[in-house]
Amino acid sequence: MKVDILEFVEGARKAKGVAVIIDVFRAFSVACYAVDSGAVKIIATSEVSGAFQLKKKYINSVLVGERDEKKIEGFDLGNSPTEIIKTDLTGKTVIHTTTAGTQGLVHAVNADIVLTGSLVNSGAIVRYIKTLNPDHVSLVAMGYRATISAEEDLLCAELIATELKNKNFITGKKITDLQNTSGRRFFNPANIDYSPPTDFFLCTMINRFDFILNATRRDDGNIDLTRMDV
Repeated sequence: MKVDILEFVEGARKAKGVAVIIDVFRAFSVACYAVDSGAVKIIATSEVSGAFQLKKKYINSVLVGERDEKKIEGFDLGNSPTEIIKTDLTGKTVIHTTTAGTQGLVHAVNADIVLTGSLVNSGAIVRYIKTLNPDHVSLVAMGYRATISAEEDLLCAELIATELKNKNFITGKKITDLQNTSGRRFFNPANIDYSPPTDFFLCTMINRFDFILNATRRDDGNIDLTRMDV
């Protein structure tokens, strides 16, 4: 099994085999919490305008997402797990768009299988990939705004890569250190309305969930995310 670590939208385009599109802070942590909160479907889209169009088609739906980290005007929820866990999404379709994560899903056009990646379900991702035993795995760290390397996404990629080789990866201090690097924005009082400290802790709860989110391309070019228990 060959494992590559790639970055950004360019990396998503190059991904082949089994691709794991990683966005720890916060898109694919949010997606896991949304499913855990009862959402029956998540539709990932790259454009805000596309999200509003999907909202018209799915009556029992909620708009979730961000631009510049903040909730988009007219959306129901921001890209915040803290908001998600306070919301009953039972039976709802979540329409999700973000600056980095959902862009990666849309552009992973050369992969055979596409999964979302986050720390909160990294163990399930590893178990699932091992059952497939593919020749090639592409771990795509989407980074901050899909343009700047992000320590949390690379950490998640390294964790998955190491465990796919049946080796242990020690995360404790590495997680704590994120508070002083890419995660420090969650502890800035100026950001508390849209990036609260609780988001940091919810996004770094390793293996909180025992399911993966499988990404399937729709006829309209958007992406359906489907839960699969592992």
